[in-house]
Amino acid sequence: MRQLLLPLYIIFFAALSLACKKKTGTPQDEKQVKLRVLGYLLSDNNWHTAVNSIDLSMITDLNLAFLNPGPDGSFSIGPAVRQVVDKARTADVRVFMSIGGGDAPAHLAELIKPAKRSDFVAGIVALAEQHGFAGVDVDLENDLINADYPAFVAELRTALKAKNKLMTAALASWNAGKIPDATMRSYDFINIMSYDKTGPWNPANPGPHSPYEMAVNDFNYFNQTRGVAAEKLFIGLPFYGYGFGTNAPASAWYKDLVAQYPGAENADEVTVNGGGKIYYNGLNTIRQKVAFALSSKAGGVMIWELTQDSRDGKSLLKAVNDKIRE
Repeated sequence: MRQLLLPLYIIFFAALSLACKKKTGTPQDEKQVKLRVLGYLLSDNNWHTAVNSIDLSMITDLNLAFLNPGPDGSFSIGPAVRQVVDKARTADVRVFMSIGGGDAPAHLAELIKPAKRSDFVAGIVALAEQHGFAGVDVDLENDLINADYPAFVAELRTALKAKNKLMTAALASWNAGKIPDATMRSYDFINIMSYDKTGPWNPANPGPHSPYEMAVNDFNYFNQTRGVAAEKLFIGLPFYGYGFGTNAPASAWYKDLVAQYPGAENADEVTVNGGGKIYYNGLNTIRQKVAFALSSKAGGVMIWELTQDSRDGKSLLKAVNDKIRE
């Protein structure tokens, strides 16, 4: 009997030790989940208010948008950013700093050129280390995907990997054709911007800007045409809509649509007074896209943007989580 007690005693305290390490250690960057849920959080430096408006238990990854440098390449980031990172990490959420954006500062074009590139990369990596980011999300779009883009990505990748940090990208099928395969493969995962097929910039082409078929076609492009592994692809979900026609707003957040138009959560378009329409993704389309992500073995889904959601029974983020748990 005493011979049995010693192994049991050792096993008990070994298990206790492992449990304590799990509770007190850093979040597991590669925790096993059926589908990762990444959300962008947009803030004009009011990060406390922004992060407190979302339910961190419903996401696995958080991209802070956007942390861009000044013309000299230096970053001016307040302490609130580190506090947001710490809060998210406590909830076992990976946090990335996202640079660029659809309306990125024009001076980024100069910073990724050879003369300033190394200093810019060093500043990005230093900021990622200082604030505890899991990695960097490269959201360079439009004219910033140029001849300097591949070399910038390669140098940033090397520097981040040396610090055991990830590098991701926000890409769309309409701009990815300008990116070499080797550059595409250097990303740990890609957030596919499966939205903005049309919008207020193209009033002659009214209609859905993010239909289900677009998500499928975009995924197939990156996966089959470009050869990116399914588990490295996150399918984009819009939490906003675009308006066309008389009296329709240029854009609208999902939470405002469902508050203003009863039953809007069960549709993908609403008609405004005067005959204009707003197109968006309602609950059914979001569920359909999540189901596709699961069936195609995608790595996750990506949301633009978390504060645009309705925090009630009509929540798109809740619908995403409910579908994953089925």
